[in-house]
Amino acid sequence: MLVLGLQGSPRKKGNSNFLLQTFMKTAENMGARTLTIDVTRKNIIPCKEFVVCEKKGFCPIDDDVRDEIYPLLRQAEVIVIATPIFFYNMTAQLKAVVDRCQTFWARKYKLKLKDPGASMRRGFLLSVGATKGKNLFEGLNLTTQYFFDAIDAEFEGSLTYRGIEGPKDMAGHPTVEDDVEKAVQNILHPFSGRKKILFACRENACRSQMASAFAQSFAGDKLEVLNAGSKPADKVHPDMVTVMHEKGIDMGFRVPRTMDEVLSNDTPEVIITMGCAEQCPLVPGAQKIDWDLPDPAGKPIEFMRDVRDDIENRVQNLISEIS
Repeated sequence: MLVLGLQGSPRKKGNSNFLLQTFMKTAENMGARTLTIDVTRKNIIPCKEFVVCEKKGFCPIDDDVRDEIYPLLRQAEVIVIATPIFFYNMTAQLKAVVDRCQTFWARKYKLKLKDPGASMRRGFLLSVGATKGKNLFEGLNLTTQYFFDAIDAEFEGSLTYRGIEGPKDMAGHPTVEDDVEKAVQNILHPFSGRKKILFACRENACRSQMASAFAQSFAGDKLEVLNAGSKPADKVHPDMVTVMHEKGIDMGFRVPRTMDEVLSNDTPEVIITMGCAEQCPLVPGAQKIDWDLPDPAGKPIEFMRDVRDDIENRVQNLISEIS
C-alpha cells in the first residue's frame, strides 16, 4: 500500500518536514511504501476557475498537479498533508494543490462518479504553529476536512502542535515520537491482513484496469489490489473509461504501470492474468490464474461492455471464494 505525503513547508528542514519524515519512516517500519511530494518545489499553477472540471471532469491546466499529483492521489490509500500555520491556514503552495482538487469534487458531486478506492482511503493532517491560541488550527482543520472529502479520503485525525517556532523545536518535543507511532498504528491497522492480488494484462489499459477497479469497489477491505502490464500503453483506453463510468465507477487519473515497477514494490499472493499468462513473469509463491478474456482494444464499444460485465461477474465470484 502507498502512503503519500504532501509537504507544504517552504523550509527544507523545518518542523513540519521533521514531523512528516517521522510519520513516513514509522509507516515504512510497519510495512507501508511511502512517497513524499514537496509541493513547494513543483510546477503548480493556481486554479484559474475555468469550470471545465465541473462540466467535463478534468482540469485543462498543464502542470505537475495534473500530470503527477492527481494520479498519486488516486493510487494512494493513505494521504498525509504537512504544513506550518500561515495566517490560520496552510501554506499558499499547498493550498494551490487543494484548490486544484475541485476536479475531484466535480467528478464526485457533479458527475456522480465513485472512486474505486474511496471505501478504504484515509487522510491525516500534521501541522505546527508558532503561537498558542486555542483557535490556531480551526481554519486549517476546516480546509483539510473538505479537501479529504473531495478526494474521497476519510479524515482520520491530526497531530497539531502549538508554540513551535525554533528550527529544532519539533525534534526536541518530548512526546512526538510516541504520538506519531500511535497515529500510524491506528491509521494502518484497517489495512492489515488483506490478500494482495495483482491483475495483469499486456497493455494495462483495459481488462486489468477494470478488474482492479471492481475488486477495489467490492472488497477493498479484504483485498489489496494491484494492476500492471507486460507492455503498458501510454494511457488507459477511452472506451474502457466510458463503459466503467456507465457503472458509476470513476476511472480518471489511472496510469498504466509496468510489471517490473509493481513487482519491485509489492509481492502479490495471487496473480490473475486476462489472457496473456505467458507474458507474465513468474513470482515465487504466488498463485497464478488466467481468465483468458478477449482483448476489447480496437473493437466496438459494445464489445467492451460485454468484457466489462464478464469481468464484473468474475470479480464477484473471486471475492465469494476468498470470503
